[in-house]
Amino acid sequence: QVQLVESGGGLVQAGGSLRLSCAASGRPLSSYAMGWFRQAPGKEREFVAAINWSGGRTHYADSVKGRFTISRDNAKNTVYLQMNSLKPEDTAVYYCAATSYYYSDPSKSPFGSWGQGTQVTVSS
Repeated sequence: QVQLVESGGGLVQAGGSLRLSCAASGRPLSSYAMGWFRQAPGKEREFVAAINWSGGRTHYADSVKGRFTISRDNAKNTVYLQMNSLKPEDTAVYYCAATSYYYSDPSKSPFGSWGQGTQVTVSS
């Protein structure tokens, strides 16, 4: 089982940027496709972005397309989420997750390992 730890969250003004990191341990990150999800207060968890094992394929929720970029560095066992042009509606706890499968719709992939989450707050 891979262990995941997110970092990089914080408070930022609307229009600003943050970069989240997700560090993996226990097993090589290259064994997994990875995803980012988020959960706002009172709402269900939602898919944000996913990346396949090599980083050659990515997928984004429509709400973040063009503003967020997912990437990975397998040598560093780390996945990133670069978030630009942040909006108050991006406020949520952000989670990274790992899966051994990358479906044609990656948001439906069975993510079995999850981090503890990092809070992102965007002020207006």
